[in-house]
Amino acid sequence: MQQLTKPYFFILLTLIFIALLYLLSPILTPFLLGALLAYLVQPVVKRLEKWKLPHLFSVTLIFLILLSLILFAIIMLIPLINKQIILLAEFIPQVIDWLQNSVMPWLSEFINIKAIKPTLTSSTLSKTGLVFNVVLSSGYALVGWVVNLVLTPVITFYLLCDWNRFVAGLRHLLPRTIEPTVVKLVRECDEVLGAFFRGQLLVMLGLCLIYGIGLSLIGLRVGLMLGIIGGILSIVPYLGSIFVLISASISALVQFGYWQAVFWVWGVFLIGQIIESYILTPYLIGGRIGLHPVAVIFAIMAGGTLFGFFGVLLALPLAAVLMVLIRFANKQYYHSKFYC
Repeated sequence: MQQLTKPYFFILLTLIFIALLYLLSPILTPFLLGALLAYLVQPVVKRLEKWKLPHLFSVTLIFLILLSLILFAIIMLIPLINKQIILLAEFIPQVIDWLQNSVMPWLSEFINIKAIKPTLTSSTLSKTGLVFNVVLSSGYALVGWVVNLVLTPVITFYLLCDWNRFVAGLRHLLPRTIEPTVVKLVRECDEVLGAFFRGQLLVMLGLCLIYGIGLSLIGLRVGLMLGIIGGILSIVPYLGSIFVLISASISALVQFGYWQAVFWVWGVFLIGQIIESYILTPYLIGGRIGLHPVAVIFAIMAGGTLFGFFGVLLALPLAAVLMVLIRFANKQYYHSKFYC
């Protein structure tokens, strides 16, 4: 009887754990970000320790560097982003006016959209104004953002200090019979996740800089914001590129009023694609992740559908881990008596 109840007991514990994660999801952001940052910089701490630096000193040094970067972002980037948001809020009505007066008459020759035009204009303007009013005036969201910003470095520091203890404790809990296999799988997952997180974050940062600076240099007023959004969206294959190409082309047409300006946008887009395809992705990520673009898109959509924002954040890491487990199961299957 005891042997029969053990699996159900662990299944029950797992379900309770998942339910708690779901219920506590509104407050998990700083903890997830802190754990992610600690995981990303842990190899740097290990390297400093190999140079005979004390563990606490290494962690403190990394923490101060992270804190300096966050302060730099607050002082330098937040005012720029705030200015871009205001410009974008002012720019959207111009885009809608351009669609109504320039694009709609041209399309009306081929499609009967007279009934759609008033609805599109009034509905889009009202919803756009509502969205930006909520984003710019929500004091609750601002307080939550500040709390997360303060808590994340603190959680990162404490996790880095006790990282080795956490890992050793988890390893000690493993049954001795499966410990070697689990440790091997965890190391493979660590390699895949490390390649993804460190590589993809650097690729996203590179594309943010390339698109943001490039579009700003050609004179696009909202170029920095579009570049940042496009770089962030590049986590989904082709989505960031498509967003930058379409949104920046429309913005250039509306702002400058002539088609030649679009070619400058396409030039920036082409440079970004060449650098991403031949420099950033091969050297920073390579083929170590092993996730097909279709699998990436499906994982993000499934995660967002099931768990919302946190599902999107966790979709790719979980998909990468699942890929490692599938490869392990596939290898076990080919060496099993059932296959032979």
